Amino acid sequence: MRTYDIVVIGGGPSGVPAAVQAARLGARTLLVEKNAGLGGTTTSANVAFPGLFHAWGEQVIAGIGWELVRRAVELGGDELPDFRDDDRPHWQRQVRVNAPLYGALLLEEVHTSGIDLRLHTMPASARWTGDRWELQLCGKDGLESFAARRLVDCTGDADVIGLAGLGRRRNQDRQPGTIDIRLSGYDVDGLDHEELDRRHAEAVESGALLPSDLGSRGRPLLPFLAKRGENAIHLVGIEGATSEGRTAGELAGGAAVLRIYRFLRTLPGLEDLRLDFRASEVGVRESVTIAARTTVTGEDYLAGRVWADSVCNSFYPIDIHRPDGDGIDKTYLRHGVVPTVPRDAMVPNDNPYAVVAGRCIGSDQAANSALRVQATAMATGQAAGALAAMSADRGTDVTAVPMPDLHRVLVRSGAIVPALPADAEVAEAPWPDAM
Repeated sequence: MRTYDIVVIGGGPSGVPAAVQAARLGARTLLVEKNAGLGGTTTSANVAFPGLFHAWGEQVIAGIGWELVRRAVELGGDELPDFRDDDRPHWQRQVRVNAPLYGALLLEEVHTSGIDLRLHTMPASARWTGDRWELQLCGKDGLESFAARRLVDCTGDADVIGLAGLGRRRNQDRQPGTIDIRLSGYDVDGLDHEELDRRHAEAVESGALLPSDLGSRGRPLLPFLAKRGENAIHLVGIEGATSEGRTAGELAGGAAVLRIYRFLRTLPGLEDLRLDFRASEVGVRESVTIAARTTVTGEDYLAGRVWADSVCNSFYPIDIHRPDGDGIDKTYLRHGVVPTVPRDAMVPNDNPYAVVAGRCIGSDQAANSALRVQATAMATGQAAGALAAMSADRGTDVTAVPMPDLHRVLVRSGAIVPALPADAEVAEAPWPDAM
């Protein structure tokens, strides 16, 4: 049985920073990813605009994730947005990255950091023995056993938490997923808008299109075409936390793409429409959250609550894609408000020797709709990697790591941390730079 200090499951926006941070602290680290490469939603679902890192003209999230995003932008010869301009909508302040280039950079970073990497591999079982985690991982050559002093679940669906029998929560009505596409072969300005709206209404009424296909009801066709299909298709009822549910989601995504493509090619001005790109997997906005020691509510988030155990900032509007697929409900933060993420939202209520980062941290649907975005996932991932490595070295559970010590380690790796309230726990001793 191979033994590691830290095993990180999931190589997406939270998993890579988690593994890199643990390795920088000297922990022997294994990173496990189900896909052929790293990056998760950024690369596989092509949501290649990780954000937001800035709020009210200032940077509020930095660290390992930001470092990698910035390097991808520079390597691609692109430019970062002007983050000082708060008058623009939030989506115009997203950082665009070249997804294939970014994915290659992630692989390079993991390799040069000395992290052991297993791609094409998924967890099959997880058990806490009282002093270590015993894991079975399933690869192309079958099952293999591993042990870890601490476990970091960055799957986005709390897969390992579920396998370990720890609590997970599901909302009855979940936000829709999206299959990302790119269309070309037409001039938006030259289209007959009224005729297209009429034909779209007829297609929905006849069942040729679903009401949710173009992202909202009403008159969505022109906005959909103007975006060339990017991040627009809504797939309702997606169950992202099971293989059966994900399979159904991929089937729904494929069917929606064909349905939309076949319909659009019948319209005047779209006879030469082409489908140039389809993401390799459906993007899932919401699946499960963990039953955590703390659950962040929408009220906490909108108030910008600073927790006594805050590990990082977050910044994004409440962004609930309606479960029936009909548009988005947004609630914007008041000027100057910057929410924070508590450590205890990342710790399962039933086992403090595991830590969770990314989309599935403890939060209600409103808070989760904002906390799920990639920049926040990167920040929670880095904090999770540090917590796991520090608690393993000290021989305590992750909640026993003094917050000032954690903050100091994160800042030394470039992260931005919230100012702790006066009642935060006090460091017992200086923390070494490496284990």
